[in-house]
Amino acid sequence: MADVQNQQPAEAGATELTINDLNAMKVIIDIASSRGAFKPNEMVAVGQTYTKLETFLNAVAAQQAANPATPAAPTAADAAGAVAAGA
Repeated sequence: MADVQNQQPAEAGATELTINDLNAMKVIIDIASSRGAFKPNEMVAVGQTYTKLETFLNAVAAQQAANPATPAAPTAADAAGAVAAGA
């Protein structure tokens, strides 16, 4: 039986989604769509998701341009306020 007190908590950053991760997802969608990975009836959902992702990333870029003190790779949670505020 394992001693619960000696177990280490999961690494805090292991479940974080960063702006770099979201940029990678955008690139993956670009590549997959250019290779015909999506069926025609799936393209609406893919396109809507891609547009939301692109809008979010553009808002983050604008926020970083307006505030150079922002860390180079904030998490998605850090930047979520920019999209909600319409920045």
